[in-house]
Amino acid sequence: MTDPAHRAGHVAVIGRPNVGKSTLVNALVGAKVSIVSNRPQTTRHRLLGIATFPHGQLVLVDTPGLHRGLGSSTASAMHRWMNRAARGALEGVDAALLVVEAGRWDEEDTLAYEALREAGVPVVLAVNQVDRIKDKAALLPYLGEATRERSFASVHPVSALKRQGLESLVASLLELLPEQPPLYGEDEITDKSQRFLAGELLREQLMRQLGAELPYATTVEVESFAEEPGRHGPLYRIGAVIWVERDGQKAIVIGKGGARLREIGSRAREQMERLFGAKVFLETWVRVRAGWSDDEAALRTLGYHD
Repeated sequence: MTDPAHRAGHVAVIGRPNVGKSTLVNALVGAKVSIVSNRPQTTRHRLLGIATFPHGQLVLVDTPGLHRGLGSSTASAMHRWMNRAARGALEGVDAALLVVEAGRWDEEDTLAYEALREAGVPVVLAVNQVDRIKDKAALLPYLGEATRERSFASVHPVSALKRQGLESLVASLLELLPEQPPLYGEDEITDKSQRFLAGELLREQLMRQLGAELPYATTVEVESFAEEPGRHGPLYRIGAVIWVERDGQKAIVIGKGGARLREIGSRAREQMERLFGAKVFLETWVRVRAGWSDDEAALRTLGYHD
């Protein structure tokens, strides 16, 4: 028997906010390339997660969640930018992966499906978080409803968190890709730099540890990123600014006696060391820039580029 042909290509990962797209990308890649939290719209940037297997390579395009109204005139500049990034991810891909939450389908899932249908690419449906469904028999009528009058190349109940159902999902996605050599090296897991990933890991802790609203008024700018030799290997010295929009928000991020900022920085540093495999020295500052999230020019200077 001959080995199957090697396939490689780009797959857009699309869905409404907070259905576990980034968790699924990380599970397929086998490393943390996209930050996650229980807050909707944690992902703000389009990034590639590169998942390499013996007979193929998935270049997964992780995107901000599509949200009805994000492109409207009343949405903030940040929200309009995120919607453009999500829709722009569909350009030039070979296939798409629509991620939905098991047991739920609403108008935003329909919005995501319609965007994929307009793009004209084959779509695989991943029904995520099936581990939360206690009565598995309830999945059958849900799957029937979700697929009624909608065209999918295949349907896969999965749990990204528990890494269940991923093998058959990978096989189905690879079948949709062209026969060609890998597009990236075997040891590459993302197209983003370590500097970018450091900023994202710090922002992840802001999303995880602050209140329901404040994370959306924060962003991170890595001002310095230097690698130098250490006693037991490389050492990264990173300086990062946490931008907020008001003085009151600055006080919340810093916390009493600086306790909250120290906790945020400590947890972010631990994640950086785990991802980079090296010692990290992290310094953080909190600064105010009024209205940055609704200022197109400010967004560009803070790294939000189309």
